[in-house]
Amino acid sequence: MPCDAAAVAAAIRAAAAVITTHRDELVRLDQAIGDADHGENLERGFGFVVSSLDGEVPDNPGAVLKLVATTLISKVGGAAGPLYGTAFLRAATALGDAPVLTPESVAAALRAAVGGVVARGKAEVGDKTMVDALTPAADAAEQTAAVAGELAEVLRAAADAAEAGAESTVPLIARKGRASYLGERSVGHLDPGARSSALLLRSFADSAAGA
Repeated sequence: MPCDAAAVAAAIRAAAAVITTHRDELVRLDQAIGDADHGENLERGFGFVVSSLDGEVPDNPGAVLKLVATTLISKVGGAAGPLYGTAFLRAATALGDAPVLTPESVAAALRAAVGGVVARGKAEVGDKTMVDALTPAADAAEQTAAVAGELAEVLRAAADAAEAGAESTVPLIARKGRASYLGERSVGHLDPGARSSALLLRSFADSAAGA
């Protein structure tokens, strides 16, 4: 079944439900090294996204992601709104007006999303941020798209890499964001942005696989 605008909108709705399920976990993670608002902000933001999708669904996947981006940027406080909003906006731009997703276009969109997050947050791999999850995810997506013909395989590889990348933040000293104020006290904690990135990518992979 082609992954068109309706399928992407359904995947976004499923991802919003995942964020709600993991809201308290994300709050706890952010209590340890941040402002304790990451879970709440994301849940509220994706709630607004779902409300927007209750109206007329845009006519292509890129337009759906642009709607997600503009909603998150306008409705979500803290760092999550601008960072995730920029990620979805860059991904939308990469997709353009194409009517369906392909393995190659998803890999390109994910790479563009990472570029947006890096540009906005000025973070790199090793800084204990969502970049530690998203960069290996983009690498895995590109590598898998080059050899596999299934969209679900590309997203599953990205999700696997994102989960491993998120776990890799535990021993790191935070160098960006509020967590950086803690210095060595940030060691031993999973970065909440990396965790939410991994949750979203796993949800998208499950949607593509029909789970």
